[in-house]
Amino acid sequence: MSPSQIVKHLHRANEVARRAMGLGRHPFGAILVGPDGETVLAEQGNVDTVNHAESVLARTAALNFSPEVLWQCTLVTTAEPCVMCAGTQYWANIGRVVYGMTEHRLLELTGNADENPTMSLPCRDVFARGQKPIEVIGPVPEVEEAMAALHKGFWPS
Repeated sequence: MSPSQIVKHLHRANEVARRAMGLGRHPFGAILVGPDGETVLAEQGNVDTVNHAESVLARTAALNFSPEVLWQCTLVTTAEPCVMCAGTQYWANIGRVVYGMTEHRLLELTGNADENPTMSLPCRDVFARGQKPIEVIGPVPEVEEAMAALHKGFWPS
């Protein structure tokens, strides 16, 4: 995926997050990009505290695409996948993740919000414990502020 495709897809994921927020859900969004780096195969906003955008998307993708196809796909998400989402992506066999802002930055924005108790465990560390070389691209500085903007003022202080 080219740098311009990465930025374009991250902005689309952020629009999915904006829609989720409009439905009263947490402002997270994810899309699944096909092997060509261009085609969006699926998109998902956050559902609730245990059905994050990335994990719901990965489970749905695993039901609809072969592991061989998914290995060539990219999960593009607004924020770094948490432990649960990284694990779900790993088991779904999605070969690459691209994210806009780190979980550390998310923690700065959410504080100690009961609905989003972030864990200080980067997705790279989760993937490094597995047996598959999941590629990780992120954070992406060009879009980080756009991703963060949806979270500013959303979480109770």
